[in-house]
Amino acid sequence: MQICVVVCEVFVYQYRDSDKRIVMEKGCKVCVTGATGYIASWLVKKLLAKGYTVHATLRDLQNESKVGLLKSLPQTQGQLVLFEANIYSPTDFEAAIQGCEYVFHVATPLTHESGTQYRDTTEAALAGSKGIVMSCLRVGTVRRLIYTASVVSASPLKEDGSGFKDAMDETCWTPLNDSLAYVYLEDPYYKNYTYSKTLTEKHMLSYGSDKNGGALEVVTLPCGLVGGDTLQSFTPTSGAVCIALIMQDEWPYKSLKFLEKLLGKIPLVHIDDVCEAHIFCMENTSINGRFLCASSYISLQEMANHFALHHPEFNVKKENADGLEKDIKWVSTKLCDKGFVYKYDAKMILDDCIKCAKRMGDL
Repeated sequence: MQICVVVCEVFVYQYRDSDKRIVMEKGCKVCVTGATGYIASWLVKKLLAKGYTVHATLRDLQNESKVGLLKSLPQTQGQLVLFEANIYSPTDFEAAIQGCEYVFHVATPLTHESGTQYRDTTEAALAGSKGIVMSCLRVGTVRRLIYTASVVSASPLKEDGSGFKDAMDETCWTPLNDSLAYVYLEDPYYKNYTYSKTLTEKHMLSYGSDKNGGALEVVTLPCGLVGGDTLQSFTPTSGAVCIALIMQDEWPYKSLKFLEKLLGKIPLVHIDDVCEAHIFCMENTSINGRFLCASSYISLQEMANHFALHHPEFNVKKENADGLEKDIKWVSTKLCDKGFVYKYDAKMILDDCIKCAKRMGDL
C-alpha cells in the first residue's frame, strides 16, 4: 500500500575513480525492510539525505507513531514511499521491491507470532528472507541484496563448547548444537534469536551470484552490538545492553552476559558506522559475501573500567571471570580492506549510549 507518489528528478553523483563506487542517480530506488526499527530508521534517514528514493516497509500503516517517525525525516517529499509488509507474509514485500536496484533486508522477527503457519522465529525469518530473495529475482531490477545479520552468528566457540578459538573473523560460525546450552542462560529467547540469525544468514549467502548466475549479488553484514543515538522515542534495546553495567535493569545485563559467553568479548559498533557500512556495500562497484561489522572488541571488564574512570557518578556492576579462556583476537579486516573506515571507537560508542539514555530519562 503506497502512502505517497514519488517524483524522481535526475541528478548524477560524481565519485572519484579511487572511491570504487557506483555512479548513482538521484531517484535511484532502494528498499529498506523493517524501516521503523533502530538500524533501519537511521539508514532510511541517511539514504534520503544522499538523494535516494526509499521504498520503506513497516508492518502497520495505521500505526501513527511509526508512520510519523518516517514522515518526520528530512527530505521525504518525493523520495519516500511507505509500504505495508510483514515478515510473516513474505509475498507482501514484492510491491516494495518492484523497481528497486538495491534492497536492504533489515527486518527480523524478535518474538514469535503465535497462530501463524510457522513454528518459531527461525522458520518465520527463513521463509521471509527466502520470499524477499525470490521477489528480488522476479522483479529483475535488483542488483544487490544486503542483509543485516548479527555477530551472534559468528561465535568463535569451538564446536564442542569447550573453549574459544584464537581469533574471530568471517570464517567463524556459531555451532548450533546442544553443547552450547549453557551459553543461552536457560532462556529460550537467546537460543531462538541465535538460531534464527545464523540459519537465515547462511541461507541468504546461498543465493550469492555463483548460484543465480550473476543475477543478484548478496552481502551479509553481521553487526556487533550497536550503540549511539536513536531516532526512536525510547532507548534502543541494543543501546541499553551497551551500558547494562550501569543500568538498573537486569534484562540488558543478562543480554550482555549472554554475548560475552557466546562471543568471548563484546564486538561494538556505532549506529552511524553501521549505516555507513550498509551504504558502502551498496555503492561499492562489486562486493559479495560476508563482512563482519564492528569497530571494537572489548571485555566486560574493559567496559566496567571505562565507566568507572569516565563516569564515576554511576555504580558499576562488578565483573568476575567465568573460567573460560578469552584471549581472542578480532582479526576481521574484510570490510576495511575494501576501503571502509570506522569513525567511532568503543569510548565514543559507550558515551553516546549514555547521552541517549539520559535524554530518554533512563539514566
